[in-house]
Amino acid sequence: MTDLPRNQHIIASGLIACVGVSIAYISFTQEPADAFIFPRLISSVFAVLAIWTFVKAVLGRTKVGNGINGQAMRNMLPGLIVTIIYVYWAAKSLGFYTATTIAFFVLLSLYDPAPHSDIKSWGKRILITAGFMAVMYGLFAQLLNVFTPREIFF
Repeated sequence: MTDLPRNQHIIASGLIACVGVSIAYISFTQEPADAFIFPRLISSVFAVLAIWTFVKAVLGRTKVGNGINGQAMRNMLPGLIVTIIYVYWAAKSLGFYTATTIAFFVLLSLYDPAPHSDIKSWGKRILITAGFMAVMYGLFAQLLNVFTPREIFF
């Protein structure tokens, strides 16, 4: 198994570190401060781990496999498109819970190996989505009291 070139590790981890630091910065500069306690915690941990990974890549101490080939990238592309739409438009336009339900259901439908012609598989997808959203609502709204994007539906 050959490793990816060192520059690929450095560039990828550097970009992720930049994203992590920018998200942490945004979470620490938003008001009201009480609404961003949970995002500050998560973004700080994310930023520290991303910077750590970047430093390891620069020092040449990363332990990774062969990376992602073209076929794997093509397989991930639909999920990446759904994620980009969710992050940059749907969460704010449709509300967090509505957009998350739609995005999760679409992703589950895209990547579930069960045949799309089987009625049972659609029922299973709906039940899994409902269970996931119940956990998300319980976690964010009830347990952590996190403010989520709210618009037309929820």
